[in-house]
Amino acid sequence: TPMGRVHIQTLFSQQIALIKSYNDMSRLWNKFIKRAFDLIMVIIFMPIIILVLLILGIIVKLDSKGSVFFNAERMGEDGKSFTCYKFRSMYTDGDERLKQYLDANPEAAKEWKEYAKLRGYDPRVTKCGRWMRRFSLDELPQLINVLEGTMSLVGPRPYLPREKEQIGDNLDTIVLSKPGITGFWQVNGRNDVSFAARVAMDVWYVNNWSFPRDIMFLLKTFKIVFDKSGAY
Repeated sequence: TPMGRVHIQTLFSQQIALIKSYNDMSRLWNKFIKRAFDLIMVIIFMPIIILVLLILGIIVKLDSKGSVFFNAERMGEDGKSFTCYKFRSMYTDGDERLKQYLDANPEAAKEWKEYAKLRGYDPRVTKCGRWMRRFSLDELPQLINVLEGTMSLVGPRPYLPREKEQIGDNLDTIVLSKPGITGFWQVNGRNDVSFAARVAMDVWYVNNWSFPRDIMFLLKTFKIVFDKSGAY
């Protein structure tokens, strides 16, 4: 329960207490502030962003066959699906490579089931994909999503539609917010955190959202990225 977001009222000569919780994320004014901040930050750094995207796009194209971008369907605000943009960091036959690897490596299969990630060797990842992931450069095209309004700079993880069952009853809370390029779980362990812990952190973020906290998560993201903590 987000105890920082409650009103307490007393009834009948203070013998009965009524606790009413509320969510700042659901207020239109706060959504406007969050959206305005996203646009201002992206527009200010747009010249640098375009240059970096072009350079990385060329590297991805030269490194392996396939499209420069990997466009995946994700769950957004209010549960609506949207196309999430990323640089392709995997081989085009990545799913087949992964299946063969997990079948031959039971420990890796166990890790995949718990984290939905492989924190060591991942047979799907290309050469340039490995170092892009180390610095989260593969996620830079998501700034296009921010401009479109389907994502925010800070927010919950952009979950896959097939992960609905794993998220369970927490889904209604998580989809109150736009997914973020970074967020609470990204600066507190990233891929070292289990799937269940990620969901719990995202629920906490939405229930306890504040604009200063978004600024803090953005600043912490730079340190995490350069330290390469939890990046695989």
